[in-house]
Amino acid sequence: MSTENALLTILVDRINNDTLVLPTLPEVAVRVRQAADNPDVNLAQMADVISHDPALAARMIKVANSAFLGRSVKVSNLNQAVTRIGLRQIKNIATAMAMEQLFVSNNELIKGYMDKAWQKTLTVACHSITLLEFYLKENKNTSLNRDTITLASLVYNIGVLPILTEAERHPEVFANPSFLAHAIQKLSGKVGGAIMRAWEFTDEFVEVAESWANPNYRPEHISYVDFIRIGAIMEGILQVSDKSAALQTYIDKGVIPSLDIFSTDEYNDMLDDVKSVFS
Repeated sequence: MSTENALLTILVDRINNDTLVLPTLPEVAVRVRQAADNPDVNLAQMADVISHDPALAARMIKVANSAFLGRSVKVSNLNQAVTRIGLRQIKNIATAMAMEQLFVSNNELIKGYMDKAWQKTLTVACHSITLLEFYLKENKNTSLNRDTITLASLVYNIGVLPILTEAERHPEVFANPSFLAHAIQKLSGKVGGAIMRAWEFTDEFVEVAESWANPNYRPEHISYVDFIRIGAIMEGILQVSDKSAALQTYIDKGVIPSLDIFSTDEYNDMLDDVKSVFS
């Protein structure tokens, strides 16, 4: 059996037997999520939780001042930022910001793959968030919301992490990048769904991680998966034989109005605003 097939067999067996080591949610994200789920927590207490992580505190102020939130008056401290953003959004934004901590490795080769995976995640996330913003302008009564897409679009590809970690024990497979890409394509959805369940995320996050790259999963309802798929198609991460034909599906479904949206100044200005949040 080749090294590639051996690794694939190991991964499949560990997934099926629930023995694959899954990443743990960063501690700061756990603390913020626990605080947000406490019905008695107030904004001052949430600011105190966040203040223990200076990097996260700085990022929250940046988010609060971003054009993405559409506010012209700038905030200057964490309490003001928390008040502007609100508890519900803070929970998901803090988790999203912590995701970057997981895409690291002491192995230089793995680190390169991790960095590339995270950058791809960010580009897809920025498109997904921007697309939902445009959708929300025309669909006021939808249950879809900005804070959920922010997190969903940053965890959609979380399933690659355990696969790369396991592959680190078999460095010879990195001589065959196409195999690794195949293993990720074949297994990352199932792994991603397992991670979302282990982190006790809701079904909509499980759906995103498990199904975004599954061509056989075609929900009739408009969901977060649609926006993430469009972003992945735009960036060539979800490969299709005909990009225009693939995107036409989402025009017909009512997710986007037309392909012209991607060339408008309004779309690209919003995309730049969203990118600025994560830069």
